[in-house]
Amino acid sequence: MAVYERWLLPDGVDELLPPQAVAVETLRRKLLDQARTWGYDLVAPPLIEFLDSLLTGTGNDLALQTFKVTDQLSGRLMGVRADITPQAARIDARRLHNDSVARLCYADTVLHARPAHMMTGRCPLQFGCELFGESSLIADVEAISLMIESLLASDQQAIHVDLAHVGIYRGLIGEASLSVDMESKVFDALRRKSVPELDELLGDDALVPESARMLRYMASIAGGPEALMALRVKVGGVSAEVDAAIDDLESVAQKIKQRYPSLEIGFDFCELRGYNYHTGLVFAAYVPGYGHSVAQGGRYDSIGQDFGLARPATGFSLDIKVLAAISELSVDGDRTVYAPLLDDAGLWRAISGLRSAGERVVQCAEVVSVAGHRQLVLENGQWVVRAIGE
Repeated sequence: MAVYERWLLPDGVDELLPPQAVAVETLRRKLLDQARTWGYDLVAPPLIEFLDSLLTGTGNDLALQTFKVTDQLSGRLMGVRADITPQAARIDARRLHNDSVARLCYADTVLHARPAHMMTGRCPLQFGCELFGESSLIADVEAISLMIESLLASDQQAIHVDLAHVGIYRGLIGEASLSVDMESKVFDALRRKSVPELDELLGDDALVPESARMLRYMASIAGGPEALMALRVKVGGVSAEVDAAIDDLESVAQKIKQRYPSLEIGFDFCELRGYNYHTGLVFAAYVPGYGHSVAQGGRYDSIGQDFGLARPATGFSLDIKVLAAISELSVDGDRTVYAPLLDDAGLWRAISGLRSAGERVVQCAEVVSVAGHRQLVLENGQWVVRAIGE
């Protein structure tokens, strides 16, 4: 291996340099401050946990994304977190001992065994907000609203939100009574929106129940409010679960539209991401120029059950690194005050005062004369700030 190759980072692992690091950190602080104004309390779960706790209730998808190591002290398997949401659920269930509504937020690094898609890396800086203890739709509306506000805080204006509900799929597949193998094939084809495969699996077989054939419509219907109306016509009345899910989608869409009249709202009924632990409404946000969702979330009422406390829960998460990059966030220009590298008591007091006021002050042996830069200069026995060129 050549000497220079020793310092290469693994594929999908990045590091932030100036000024990107400042832009990411500025956005992180802005998002956390905003979450605080909504009543969300900051938590900081550990980077690594015992595997059986880290993956509780999350299904196989997260297990495949999780790095595993052996704890040298206990001999038990541990995992480096790939998602902070399960950790927040554990904290709510086992540490807070709170019977009322709890709101938690976080912003920290997670590690993925593989990138989630080609436009991201393996070390996302995950920001998220989770609301526990409220089962009504207003909790879902709050989660979606805060997700939108988080994107607006990053200067994203043209936001599109897709809504879906796992209850539609569960209601239809429950009525269909398919074999385990057939259900697995249908689920895979539905997630990929492969209508030809669904036609082959469900099309002409007289033994396939009508409710199963209705699953094909989920892959062929998507769009705005007209898509929800079309789906109601096609599958309405199959089961109470399906009807309730469609009603929930309609109600939430109306409430979000009232709050954000210019927001584009769509429906993608094949959005079954996190199906293993989501229990109701799911949602994702998109912005122009980025081919994947920039934020996503949903309801996951069952995840806390394995921790001994089944609580209603909903929330969302996003990758701050991605959001900062696509938003092309910039930091303030070079507002540094340059000071001479002298051991002078008066100069030190002046520097300390500027730093206490939030100014960035750098002492250097020779100040480069660049127009617009500021420097501390000695005038009439006092150190004062002057723009270079004054």
